[in-house]
Amino acid sequence: MSDPQKREKPSVLFVCVHNAGRSQMAAAFLTHLAGDHIEVRSAGSAPAEHVNPAVVEAMAEVGIDIAAEIPKVLTAEAVQASDVVITMGCGDACPYFPGKTYLDWKLDDPAGQGVAAVRPIRDEIRARVQSLIGEIVAEDPR
Repeated sequence: MSDPQKREKPSVLFVCVHNAGRSQMAAAFLTHLAGDHIEVRSAGSAPAEHVNPAVVEAMAEVGIDIAAEIPKVLTAEAVQASDVVITMGCGDACPYFPGKTYLDWKLDDPAGQGVAAVRPIRDEIRARVQSLIGEIVAEDPR
């Protein structure tokens, strides 16, 4: 008998302070690379008004349009609804719930940076997301 708490597919939440750079790039890469096989969320502990324009430009360079994305506030419900929670510099602002996988990705902050400084951060995030997809697919029996 299946557990009603089990979701149809694994879910990942990316969290950074402003939800305007790193978490937006990570969510966009995971959505782009995993398609509809993984549910993707992103949020910030203190969301900005808009996504960092240099981040939008850097992602457009690799064919991913995030210009319409809007930073979202981190909620306990978003954490509870996720199997994997990946923080990127938001420290202890993320609520903890037992049974979730928590990872902390140490990445430079693109805030206030030009597109040239954002590119290496973008490329590091893409590599980490590709690795994450491999781990999730290998571990998830759904």
